[in-house]
Amino acid sequence: MSKFDQLAERVIFGNRALVLAVFVLVTAAMAFFASQLKVDAGFNKQVPLQHEYMRTFTDYQADFGGANRVLIAVMAKDGNMFSKEYMATLENVTNDVINLDATDDAKARSLFTPNVRFIEVVEDGLSGGNVIPQDFTPNLEGFEATPEQFAKIKGNIVKAGITGRLVAKDYSGAMVWADLIPESDVNKLDYQKVAKQLEAIRKKYENDNTSVHIIGFAKMVGDISDGAMSVIKFFLITIAFTWILLFLYSSSAKLASLTVLSALVSVVWMLGALKLMGFGIDPMNMLTPFLIFAIAVSHGEQMINRFRGEIFFGGLEDGTVEQLRLKARHAVDPKTAAIRSFHALLIPGTVALLAGCIGFGAIMVIPIQMIRELAITATVGVALTIVTDLVLLPILLSYTKLRNLDKKREFRLRQLTQFDKIWAALSKLSRPKAAATVLAIGAVVWAAAWWQGNKVMIGDAQQGVAELRPEARYNQDARLISSRFALGVDTMNIIVEAGPSACTTSYKAMETIDRFAWHMANVEGVEQVITLPMAAKQVNAGWNDGSPRWKVLPRDPDTLRQSTQSFETDSGLLNADCSAIPVTVFTKDHKSTTIDRVVAETKKFRTENQAYEEGFAKKRDAAVAKAQENGEEYTTDQVNFRLATGPLGVQAATNDTVREKEHLILWLLYGAVFAMCWISFKSWRAALCVALPLMMVTELGHSLMVYLDIGMKVNTLTVVALGVGIGVDYGIYIFARMREAMSHRIEFVAADKDRDRTVTPEELHALKHGHLEDGGAHPDAHMATAAHFDGLDRDTDGRLTHKEFNEGQEHLRTLSESYFIALKTTGIAIFYTALTLAVGVAMWIFSDLKFQADMGIMLTFMFVVNMLAAIVFLPALCRWLLRPKEQDNWVAHL
Repeated sequence: MSKFDQLAERVIFGNRALVLAVFVLVTAAMAFFASQLKVDAGFNKQVPLQHEYMRTFTDYQADFGGANRVLIAVMAKDGNMFSKEYMATLENVTNDVINLDATDDAKARSLFTPNVRFIEVVEDGLSGGNVIPQDFTPNLEGFEATPEQFAKIKGNIVKAGITGRLVAKDYSGAMVWADLIPESDVNKLDYQKVAKQLEAIRKKYENDNTSVHIIGFAKMVGDISDGAMSVIKFFLITIAFTWILLFLYSSSAKLASLTVLSALVSVVWMLGALKLMGFGIDPMNMLTPFLIFAIAVSHGEQMINRFRGEIFFGGLEDGTVEQLRLKARHAVDPKTAAIRSFHALLIPGTVALLAGCIGFGAIMVIPIQMIRELAITATVGVALTIVTDLVLLPILLSYTKLRNLDKKREFRLRQLTQFDKIWAALSKLSRPKAAATVLAIGAVVWAAAWWQGNKVMIGDAQQGVAELRPEARYNQDARLISSRFALGVDTMNIIVEAGPSACTTSYKAMETIDRFAWHMANVEGVEQVITLPMAAKQVNAGWNDGSPRWKVLPRDPDTLRQSTQSFETDSGLLNADCSAIPVTVFTKDHKSTTIDRVVAETKKFRTENQAYEEGFAKKRDAAVAKAQENGEEYTTDQVNFRLATGPLGVQAATNDTVREKEHLILWLLYGAVFAMCWISFKSWRAALCVALPLMMVTELGHSLMVYLDIGMKVNTLTVVALGVGIGVDYGIYIFARMREAMSHRIEFVAADKDRDRTVTPEELHALKHGHLEDGGAHPDAHMATAAHFDGLDRDTDGRLTHKEFNEGQEHLRTLSESYFIALKTTGIAIFYTALTLAVGVAMWIFSDLKFQADMGIMLTFMFVVNMLAAIVFLPALCRWLLRPKEQDNWVAHL
């Protein structure tokens, strides 16, 4: 026993009541802080703000709005929007949306807003006005609309070119666009509040004649938040199922209750720590308490498994039924059993949990605030589990006296022996030929999984919002808007930086932008492209009797100015000095393949046209300032295409981040697991035995994602990482028990009766009979026989030195026997651990949120398959990495 172990024992078990009182006080304080937690969602939290595209987004958010837009479609159920009742409803919805505190009034667009105008060719040139005439007032008492007014409105809609954008293609409804005020340190949006306000507008105006459909980030967050709250009931069901499983495993209500209690303390501490760190609960991270509870229960299960071994048999639960009954004489009291369990699991338990901490910490390499909050939350939660499972639970167990101890011991004996045939069959996998076959099969499976897993799509693999189920109201609204309108929220803005007043002075710059718009309009998946040069061509034709021959960009600066000067900044086509012109690309969906295609074509165009230079705007502004100092005017025809703003620009940046960090995170996880196991087991070969099955299962998880059509997004990447961090536990516990079985665990000083610093065959054998005060056999004495002496006596001088004793004790048992003992003593616990973890996350399958259901399937798969991989592949790897030359003919005697 190390000095640290001795010190920890004195501090913890020497002051049990005091330590327990501290736990009670801290838990009460953490529960208070946890009760103050609030749901905290934010747009900026979910995007990689340092990405190239997001820098563009940030630079031009004030000019062209962000990606945080809400679309409200007001639809006439009879298919005809040209009625007084419908128009009154549309006007009221527009006003209610504009009056929301969170919306940017200047950027709101509707048939009833003054920034939606039409331009037409008249005898004197061009004329224009609001789409809705000033005298059309459907909400004014006594107003009666005429067919002529509706005909005029329809004509204005056509002239404004907003059919398919603000107005449905079949004139069955119209939309209200609203940009939310950009978030800042001063202005923090409450997305749940905004979503509720939008839902209130829906309920207010939806009736037998009119339906209201709402999409956008704020509404999506609100729906996800509402769905995420359903996890509370699943959490309660999970606790109940977990308790039942623990009771079935331990046959003790006390042990089951104490394990669940310790796990709940972990969760309470984690939630309290969140509040103390200034975080809230993000709807996307609502599953973290589930994971912490499941992890705490799984490690607590190992603790009560060890505790039962000590309290029933006084040590390792190996041997036949007769041998175990003999060992029962050396059963210890609860306090001693708790102390021994504490020492036995302190190292493997801490290593497994620290590996999880490092694994979760690795997720922090993703530069997205929401993910970093999740990583911190999970890391803190697992770190606190070390304290609750390895300190609190042993203390509670030390006070626990089980009733009907003999009856429970007999139940444990049956539990230990009823699977002996299965364990014996599995132990044969550690023999050389069988191990080679298993590894060959594993290599084939791994290669197939890697080949299939490489097909996993980065980003969304499905239409609609992947986080919600297809039948969710949000996805139904998205499908309706997509079918009735040519455009939706799936837009990407490529910001074209140019010289000052480029739209009125530089034909070459405008012509390059126009060619780019034409190029993008012909890209697969693009529905429509809108940009200033396209609108300018329309105006130029208007100045020339509407002739299609004049639908071109004027080369003359004065004529070009005439064609563009009527466009205001609120049109979204240009900024104040026309030095930035967005090209808005509308796509049919937001699948990763569509986004990647648009990005690739943009990069191709700007490369072929030498139209991208990092830092262009700064150099231009410096040149403008220098020219002004010299009393000159700066002009340039150069343009700079910057990706990208809009919802798809944000998603493209996120997909790039996932693509860039995916493999880094996994290798950091694997490296952390390998390093922790190497430090713990003092063998790089042993570390490989634990890590390799884990890596194979991760590839199998990727294959499952392809099969289920789940894209690799920020959320799914973190779940895969969580699965790796938790899945390693099985291998660590199995190998730790194998190593313990391979070592006889009898101290040299105990065998050295005459204290001459050597051990003779007689002394080793005497340990079997005289070491214990009651004259009985040592619990592990059947290993300490003279028959093993030759295996320890390396120099064959008839006695053992301290060095020989320590070196030889690792080889007293064959690998097959040690693996059989490991499975016999911890196999059932490993199985129940996997079952407990799987049940905990399988409840998510019934969640209202699709991404929670998908992640439930993913984690259930990874937890179960990691357990199977550890049981099957670990012994085969141990054979060829640790003991390739060992003569192993051991056969289980059942």
